[in-house]
Amino acid sequence: MQTIRSLVVALIQPSRYDEDGFVIRYLKGVLPSNTLACLRSLTLDFAPSWKSEKGITVSVEAFDEMVERIPVRKLSRMNRGNCRVVAALVGVQSNQYPRASDLAKELTASGIKTLIGGFHVSGIISMFGEPTPEIRELMDLGVTIVHGEAEGRWESILLDIVGGTEKALYTMDAFPVIAGAPIPQPAERYMKKFALPFMGTVDCSRGCPFNCSFCTVVNVQGHKMRFRNADKILATVRENYPKGITEYFFTDDNFARNPEWEKILDGMIQMREEEGMRLNMMMQVDTRSHQIPRFTEKAGRAGCTQVFIGMESINPRNLEAVSKLQNNVDDYAPFIEAWHRVGVMTHVGYIIGFPFDTPDSVREDIRRLKDEIKVDQASFFMLTPLPGSRDHLEMTRSGVRMDPDLNKYDSFHVVMDHPRMTAEEWVSAYNEAWESFYSFENMRLSLMRAGRHTYWGMFKNYMWYRNSLLEPRHPMVAGFVRRKSRHDIRPGATVMGFWQFHFQNTREMFNGFCRRISLFMELQELWLLTRHPDDPALRLVANFAASVHEAKHRIASVDIRAPYPRWCDEITATYSALSDNLQHQCRNLDINGKLRRKADALMEDMAVQLERFTSNEQYSRSVSHVTAYLNRTMQNMEEFALKKVAHRRKVTRYWILTRNRIREGKILQFLVSLPRLIMVFFKDIRMSAYFLFHLLYGNYARHK
Repeated sequence: MQTIRSLVVALIQPSRYDEDGFVIRYLKGVLPSNTLACLRSLTLDFAPSWKSEKGITVSVEAFDEMVERIPVRKLSRMNRGNCRVVAALVGVQSNQYPRASDLAKELTASGIKTLIGGFHVSGIISMFGEPTPEIRELMDLGVTIVHGEAEGRWESILLDIVGGTEKALYTMDAFPVIAGAPIPQPAERYMKKFALPFMGTVDCSRGCPFNCSFCTVVNVQGHKMRFRNADKILATVRENYPKGITEYFFTDDNFARNPEWEKILDGMIQMREEEGMRLNMMMQVDTRSHQIPRFTEKAGRAGCTQVFIGMESINPRNLEAVSKLQNNVDDYAPFIEAWHRVGVMTHVGYIIGFPFDTPDSVREDIRRLKDEIKVDQASFFMLTPLPGSRDHLEMTRSGVRMDPDLNKYDSFHVVMDHPRMTAEEWVSAYNEAWESFYSFENMRLSLMRAGRHTYWGMFKNYMWYRNSLLEPRHPMVAGFVRRKSRHDIRPGATVMGFWQFHFQNTREMFNGFCRRISLFMELQELWLLTRHPDDPALRLVANFAASVHEAKHRIASVDIRAPYPRWCDEITATYSALSDNLQHQCRNLDINGKLRRKADALMEDMAVQLERFTSNEQYSRSVSHVTAYLNRTMQNMEEFALKKVAHRRKVTRYWILTRNRIREGKILQFLVSLPRLIMVFFKDIRMSAYFLFHLLYGNYARHK
């Protein structure tokens, strides 16, 4: 201990491997790690006393493998003489454990003392009472395992390491009190690696009073709510404001059950309303939070822009099967409406693969989620027996088959058998849920419901999610611009040759670029169709789109195997309701001139089509022609009512035509059309610049 003059604590948040074995890494991340910030603040809190009392200078280096490579060689070079380097792999989830294990082995082989903690090791030891083989493997190599939270013992663990008396396993006897613990503070260098460098994270409380069988939180953090001092949280928010940190993600598993919630919200309300500080935040709550007196109202005033809700399923039998008894399906719609009334966007977590799910039931549930409950955003997951959950413990003891590869335990892969679906059906239902919810049509209807306060937040979230799904990668673990390294690959996987790797990587980047160009055009169109809700022309289009959406659902529900008279009656009733609804909307909208004449002509055309679609000829050709006609009619309405939409679509169609000409080798036609191509190019640049301006500064442009 006397010879050590400098201690470098390298905090490392590991990534995971993709399907090809490459480490997942991005140029820009989305959500910074709160665990890294917690451990950094804990270490810096006792650093001054170590300097004055022990003569040891303590410094902290925080690394997030999602946005940077881990400099193992650099850390190894630093670990010499009077300088000691300690590497701590923190916040390691089960799907990150294989990568964390490989990093731990590499760091240990380089002579660096390594520790590993997080939800996987803590969940395993909490449920089984002892390490499992994959954890014992690291212990045998000299890696120290830390079970539980670091508050109250992190300093003593480092003291043991400095003194050469460290243990192979540190277990937590009781959950620590965190009221006086330092508030998480990330380094500026770290925050610059994320797309939203102005967003901070704070776990205001830990634990959850509920007992869902699939969840690890209750077993890793306990049922009793433990919370940080509200005054310290508010002081940190105030201190960070001049530094540009104006948005927060309260990472509590359930902020609504934090006993200090009202004091925190009152403090943020004061800063916003009395001091003019532009603060925003998002948080996680349960489906009964709207029943807490004053909670939703104060959250809206405190700058809450989004709440994440563990809805999980809208099938009561599924909720009962996994002990999520606090959720009442009948309360879902009022719950969403309560948050909408205070101007807060709703984001639900939805799990696919509960015992009573089938492909058809999932399809219907997602439709209800969109059309009846009307949530703004959804994140879909596959039911996974995560180590640390009651499900995993029971399946292990019962000998139920589970995939041995922990890298797949990310809630996006099938790792067990399902009683009512094959693996292929399960994956298909999962992918279809994403495609359905984030379809152009549903995003458009959701944005039309959005208020001025939430519009751009929703739009940017849709952009983020659609961009992530192009990879495809779950948005919550994705970033922007994938970065691959040929040698950062899972042990056992074949390392590609130099030219093969770079050729494949270049091709993937080019294809990804092309897909994102198409997405960019689609987002422009989406914005043009939703940007001015008070414009009579746009309201006409929006009402038409909503009515057509409802009619299409009713038509899709018609049984085409029914006798003709019954089929005809149902189609006629649906179509008549649509026509009456649209005519009523047109009469009550303040439109005139050319737009009025075109709208009236469209109504007359629909009346004529009604007769055709109830004929025997159309019946024999099924209802698809009715849906196709409605889609064409809606596009016509959009293009004659909103000229900018027509221009955007015309340019997009031209680029598709040009691409097809090139693919088909029609070089002469391509060359002849060069003058027009150049003209269209500059027109597209102008439209895109207009869109980008509003995308970047939309909050100001829209509110003024």
